[in-house]
Amino acid sequence: DQWRDMMEVHLWAHLNAARAVVPGMIARGRGYLLNTASAAGLLTQLDSGPYAVSKHAAVALAEWLAIHYGDQGIGVSVLCPQAVRTNILGKPSGRRSQQKSNSNQAAQDGVLAPETVADDCINAIIAEQFLVLPHKEVAKYFANKANDYERWLRGMRRFRDRLRQKRNQP
Repeated sequence: DQWRDMMEVHLWAHLNAARAVVPGMIARGRGYLLNTASAAGLLTQLDSGPYAVSKHAAVALAEWLAIHYGDQGIGVSVLCPQAVRTNILGKPSGRRSQQKSNSNQAAQDGVLAPETVADDCINAIIAEQFLVLPHKEVAKYFANKANDYERWLRGMRRFRDRLRQKRNQP
């Protein structure tokens, strides 16, 4: 089902990769992991519970890895972009209206070129920065969420309603 598929791709793939490479990194006393999540892992995807939950899990795994292995010479970063110009964005599916809504949400702050995101990843690794936020607005949204969770939830409900209205327009 969709929940299992999302967890396989967005959580278990990272966990299996870590299990495969972390022992060698520990033996060498150094290494670096860059996990790809999404701004949805910090802020929540409105129309897809499985996507939102799996991306939150990916961020949590990266946090755990950074905490658990950081003092053993292993760096960890987690990439949390919004929309990136790839084949996945806007890819046709049987759930076209939900996908269109998800793409609208992700693209609110612009669609970035993959090269821009790659540069941000390289710079974050060099700086040993945990959160890689190619869309700078995500840091502000995340801070707003942390500072007033109830207000953030109300705002997300309003945002969801605006996206639904937009989706239902001809």
